[in-house]
Amino acid sequence: MMGPFPTISEASAQIAARKLSPVELTRHCLDRIATLNPVLHAFIRRTEDRALAEARAAEARVMAGAAKGPLDGIPIAHKDIYNTAGIATTAHSKLLQDHVPAADGTAVRRLAEAGTVMLGKLATHEFAFGGPSFDLPWPPARNPWNTDHFTGGSSSGTGAAVAAGLILGGTGSDTGGSIRGPASFCGIAGIKPTYGLVSRAGIQPLSFSLDHAGPMAWTVEDCAMLLQAMAGHDAADPASADRAVPDFSAKLRQGVRGLRIGVIRHFHEVDVPVADTTRQGIEAALEVWRGLGAEIRDVTLSPLTDYQAVGMVVMLAEAYAVHEPWLKTRFNDYGEIFRDRMALGGMIRAADYVQALRRRRELWAEMKAALDSVDILVTASTSSEAPRIDAALKWVLFTTPNFTFPCNVTGFPALSLCCGFTPAGLPLSLQLIARPFDEATLFRAGHAYEQATPWRGRRPAV
Repeated sequence: MMGPFPTISEASAQIAARKLSPVELTRHCLDRIATLNPVLHAFIRRTEDRALAEARAAEARVMAGAAKGPLDGIPIAHKDIYNTAGIATTAHSKLLQDHVPAADGTAVRRLAEAGTVMLGKLATHEFAFGGPSFDLPWPPARNPWNTDHFTGGSSSGTGAAVAAGLILGGTGSDTGGSIRGPASFCGIAGIKPTYGLVSRAGIQPLSFSLDHAGPMAWTVEDCAMLLQAMAGHDAADPASADRAVPDFSAKLRQGVRGLRIGVIRHFHEVDVPVADTTRQGIEAALEVWRGLGAEIRDVTLSPLTDYQAVGMVVMLAEAYAVHEPWLKTRFNDYGEIFRDRMALGGMIRAADYVQALRRRRELWAEMKAALDSVDILVTASTSSEAPRIDAALKWVLFTTPNFTFPCNVTGFPALSLCCGFTPAGLPLSLQLIARPFDEATLFRAGHAYEQATPWRGRRPAV
C-alpha cells in the first residue's frame, strides 16, 4: 500500500502496474472517512457497499487487462447537488432531504463510465449558496488544516475531503467561486472550466448562466485527469458546447518558457487589497514562473466591483427564478443564511437584470482583448487565508467583491492552486485565467509551478 495521501496520478500508475489494489485503496479511504469525518463533516452520506462493489469490479478489469482508463479504480465523491440514481441528493437542505433521483447527472455518469469508485455525497452550502450554516440537517464541513476555520464554499465538503485524503478527487460547482474558494482555503487545486465544457444536466441549478461544474483534486495534473472524463457535449444541457474535447494533459510537461503571463495587479492590490501573506505568495509565484522562462507583464481591466455588481444582479435574479415557488410556500424550511440572501432576488427589476447583461457583454470583450496579448492572467483566488468558521459573515458577498466572480461573468476558465502557507500553517493560493477552452494552458502553467515548489508535499495533520 502507498502512503496515506496518494494522488490520482500516482494511484493510477500503481493500479495499472498491478502494484495497488483498487479494493485496498478504497478500504483505505473508507477507513480515513470513518476516523476523520466525525470531525470534518465532509461527507453527509457514505456509500460503502457500492464503493467496495465498484472497486472489486475495477480490480477484476485491471487483472483481466481490460481497464477502462487511467481513472479505473480511483475513489472519488460528489458534491450533494449532483444527482445520483437511487441515492439521496439533498443540496444540504431540509427541502430536499428525502429527494432520491431516478437517474445520475451527466457528469456523475461519465465519471462512473471512466471506472471511478463513488464513496458518497459531500457537504455543500445550502443549494450551493447559503453557508456556512448551523441550522441545516447536517453541520458544515470543517477545514482540515485547522478545524476552527472555514473551508470556503460552496463545494466545502469536496475541499475538505480532498485535502484530508478522504478521497483522491471530487466534483464541485462554481457560480461565483464555489470551486476555487474551497480549493484556496483547503490548499488544493480546483478548476472552473469554460462555460459549456462540462454538462450541468442533473446538477441542482443556482444561476443558469453562471453555473459551472468541474473537478477538485490535490494536484493540477489530477484535475486534468478528472476533467478529461467529465467534459464533452451533452444535448441535455442547453448551454453545452458542441465541440471536440481536447487532451487536457497534452501540454502538461511543456514548461512555461515563452509563456506570457499578465498580472491583474489592481484587482488584489487596489480594488480589494489582499492580506500581506497572500500578496507575498502571489509575488513569489510570479518569480518562480519568471525563473522558469515565462514573461510577466501587468494587465488592467475594469474595476473588480464592476464584475461583482454584474455577477450579483444576474445570480440573484436567476436564483430567485429557481427558488421562488419554495420561497413563497416553504420560506422557513430554508436555513437563515440562504433565505435571507435569496429574498433580495425578489427585489431585482427586469431593467436591472437587462442592464447587467449588457455590461456583462462589455466585460467579456474586455477580458478577451486582454487575453489576445497574453496567454494567461494571474490574480488572487481569495483575499486571505481561511477565516475562522464563526467569522464567516452572512453579507460578505454583498459588501466585498471577490476575485472569482469575473470568470463566472465571462465564462472563461480559471484554476485555483496553492502557493504556500501562512506562519500559522493555513494555505495560500492564487488564480490563473485563460482563454475560453484553453484549459490545457492553465494546467501547463499550474503543473510547472507545482513541480518547482514544495507545497504539494505538505498535508494537514488532522
